[in-house]
Amino acid sequence: MGNTSFEKNVFINCPFDKEYNDLLKPLLFTIIDIGLTPRIASERLDSGEVRLEKIIELIEESKYGIHDLSRCKAKNIGDYSRFNLPFELAIDFSCRQFSTKKNLKEKKILILEEEKYSLQKALSDLSFSDTKSHKGEPEEIIYQVRDWFYETGKSNLKSPSQIWDDFNYFYSDLYQKKIEKGFSKKAIERIPVPEFLDEIIKWSN
Repeated sequence: MGNTSFEKNVFINCPFDKEYNDLLKPLLFTIIDIGLTPRIASERLDSGEVRLEKIIELIEESKYGIHDLSRCKAKNIGDYSRFNLPFELAIDFSCRQFSTKKNLKEKKILILEEEKYSLQKALSDLSFSDTKSHKGEPEEIIYQVRDWFYETGKSNLKSPSQIWDDFNYFYSDLYQKKIEKGFSKKAIERIPVPEFLDEIIKWSN
């Protein structure tokens, strides 16, 4: 997506796995539909680029930060917890708290979880923080994210139900277009984030 205005940039900290795709896609769509710009580590892939430096750059360029910590807990015995998710949240908090730059003091942060209050068990420091839960449902993540932006001062927004309908129209159109171009169902589901963002922008225009 490239560098854009700080006021419109939204840093996204979330899992990057197949299971999360069903939440990531409506999340990206909602941000663009609101008139903002998603900034996410997978927007550009360069094996020569240090990932942590890229994350810090994206955070510094973004007024808003959305951190989905719903996958911090390991699901199976022997799996590792995903510490990179709370780590990136800590960087965002620190950027707002300790930076001497005036615009970074104005950063807004949304913490998402799957079930309400589940994070308190792992991150007790967040016990008194306002979080929103999406219940692992694509439609619910649209409702929660749209309403949070309204609460932070964004006005003249579509209703969450309208954004959900628009997302489904968009994805249906995208699916048909890609099938006609020879994409398999699996290939459509695995469209890279930069390509998916480009498709949303084209459809929105």
